[in-house]
Amino acid sequence: MSDPSGIHRRPRTPRRALLAVLGTLGLVAAATTVAVPSADASAPAPPSGWTQVFLDDFEGAAGSGVNTSNWQYATGKGYPGGPANWGTGEIETMTNSTNNVSLDGNGNLRITPRRDASGNWTSGRIETNRTDFQPPAGGKLRVESRIQVPNVTGAAAKGYWPAFWMLGGPYRGNYWNWPAVGELDIMENTQGMNTVFATMHCGTSPGGPCNETSGIGGNTTCSGTTCQAGFHTYRMEWDRSTSVEEIRFYLDGVNFHTVRANQVDATTWANATNHGFFVILNVAMGGGFPDAFGGGPDSGTQPGHSMVVDYVQVLSSGSGTTPPPTGNRDAYSAIQAESYDSQGGVGTESTSDSGGGQNIASLSNGDWALYRGVNFGSSAARQFVGRVASGAASGVSGLVEVRLDSRGNAPVGSFAVGNTGGWQSWRTVPANITGVTGTHDVYLTFTSGQPADFVNVNWFNFGR
Repeated sequence: MSDPSGIHRRPRTPRRALLAVLGTLGLVAAATTVAVPSADASAPAPPSGWTQVFLDDFEGAAGSGVNTSNWQYATGKGYPGGPANWGTGEIETMTNSTNNVSLDGNGNLRITPRRDASGNWTSGRIETNRTDFQPPAGGKLRVESRIQVPNVTGAAAKGYWPAFWMLGGPYRGNYWNWPAVGELDIMENTQGMNTVFATMHCGTSPGGPCNETSGIGGNTTCSGTTCQAGFHTYRMEWDRSTSVEEIRFYLDGVNFHTVRANQVDATTWANATNHGFFVILNVAMGGGFPDAFGGGPDSGTQPGHSMVVDYVQVLSSGSGTTPPPTGNRDAYSAIQAESYDSQGGVGTESTSDSGGGQNIASLSNGDWALYRGVNFGSSAARQFVGRVASGAASGVSGLVEVRLDSRGNAPVGSFAVGNTGGWQSWRTVPANITGVTGTHDVYLTFTSGQPADFVNVNWFNFGR
């Protein structure tokens, strides 16, 4: 498609693309004077009828990194095997360095773009480990953050692109199914303008039912103080309690953009919403969106201006609402593999194993699944048992590993598995582990020296 600047660009794969700039700049909410809280305000308590399912208040020592139980860093210039430059044409290299992503010691996260002496830009992008954020049937989901976008304007802001947004869970590990799997941009800003944009992406690209790569978007201005000069609250509410499902976007509690299910065909809506999402915070430099407003970064762009994030909170309301598991998985009873709380690269399928149900499938090098709140008790577990099957080709094998509390931690135990006679030919395989007590988040990670799928898992448990 051609963007508003008239420059032809390849269709973008994931993420926030060029908004319908010329068509949405008039969609500005009525100005309202807003009192801006202090920079170290705490996340508000859930209102009556809402349950908190995720919160990070970014408390921690100045200069430390993010809590990796909640977040993972997306680094480099794109996902492994995915489109270059994150699919958007942005030019920075994302890092996990505290020069780019760190806590400030006052209850805030800072994501800071920097430029080196050679003119190369670095910045930060973090994503929730969880990919399961969605409203319950007949209920609502609220995703909210209090943010001050980089406090830089005019020529010094050219190329800045801060954002708070979500991608459909099936994107993780695939990286080529955008925009069908859905994207919800809760807040985007660029070029130091006092304007914020909200967009839903879906359907096919270019064009399609959701007008890609622009998406279905709206925008408004920050009142009381500019977006750059102070904190504002950005919120998305996904509502399945109404007769027509809708997704609403808010600035400081004022609804300025709504997308309804009946704006697109039923298949497009279902493909974009019948699954969980993960949350992303990042500051890009350059790319299609800044290009629509003059381009950059250039030699006049000032590095070092941070997007400051006070908190990220996810709330759920209505039928079927349950809080996340906290110590309620018994390590010594079978944990169904498909009951993960988050995953990367994991598929599911019906199983022919005893008891029926589903197993996790298509597991290969680098894939993982997270099971929160596994209670090992006060007497150490020393054995891990997995119910596995494999139809891998001759010579193809890999490890099923157990890690605690972070995927970056060393495995406490593992076992190797190769072909068992078929992808539904099940075996129970034991392994010794380092003694574990207490309650932990358990990661199953899958490691192999080659890229092919090598195992399915139906269930696992631990023993003493």
